Amino acid sequence: MGSLLRVTAPVAVTFALLVALSGCRPWSEPPVEGALRPRIVSLNPCTDAVLAEVTSPGQLLAISHYSHDPSASSMDPARAAQFAEVTEAVEDVAALEPDVVVASSFLPPATAQALRDMGMTLVQEPQPANLAEALAQVRRLAKLAGNRSDGEELVQRMEDAVPRATPPRGRAPVQALLWESGGIVAGDNTLIVDLMSRAGFANAAAARGLSQADYLPLERVVADPPRIVFTVGSPTAEEDRMLHHPALAQVTGMTRAPLDRSLVWCGGPTIPKAMDRFAQVRRGLVAEAGQRP
Repeated sequence: MGSLLRVTAPVAVTFALLVALSGCRPWSEPPVEGALRPRIVSLNPCTDAVLAEVTSPGQLLAISHYSHDPSASSMDPARAAQFAEVTEAVEDVAALEPDVVVASSFLPPATAQALRDMGMTLVQEPQPANLAEALAQVRRLAKLAGNRSDGEELVQRMEDAVPRATPPRGRAPVQALLWESGGIVAGDNTLIVDLMSRAGFANAAAARGLSQADYLPLERVVADPPRIVFTVGSPTAEEDRMLHHPALAQVTGMTRAPLDRSLVWCGGPTIPKAMDRFAQVRRGLVAEAGQRP
């Protein structure tokens, strides 16, 4: 194929910000008809992780190159290594001869049309904005793969993680800030903030009038500190120094808790890990205060 159809891979931070702003548009095409076990290629790190759980052996031909990059992946490295990786270049995808290509809503229109012209079914999945949408996404992808029972097993694990992390009734929400490299915050109407709220945290960024991917400088955090700051670092970002600035250690009554960036963007098998981490942090705060868990 010509060079116009090749997609240049964005840096991990840019990809993460774009994914978070993708909205909740429906997927572009219905499941493949008449194919019980379609051969699938995934170009989206979030669908990579779900499809790895709901496909049969050999059915998932390749996952996105993002999932082989620790700074962009939501999968365990050992799990990602079990699958071949593929770029978004049309010729690379076509060489695998999939029945279905699963991608994000940011796939360039020229690439999308080229894949369809080659006879492949293209499914473009949005980024879930809350738990309900994440559960629905798993069920869609499991249906697409012809493995609904595996999808329901994953859904059950996701649902079971919520009550494990839910605080006792009547416990006031804890003001919490999810603060990423470069001072970027998580806004309301995102999956990670929905999970935070279910674990008993209130989004301190929204209380400051900030939205998704807005910038919050160190000075404002120190001047008006939340009870907890979830720091989301990046192994490739120099801006991480803000998250570990010595001034933060001098703030009384504020706790910093690292949150792995692999837990921030995707649903599926990421959700139980994120909920367990939130519950762990909340239990630590309760223990500090001498309260009942």
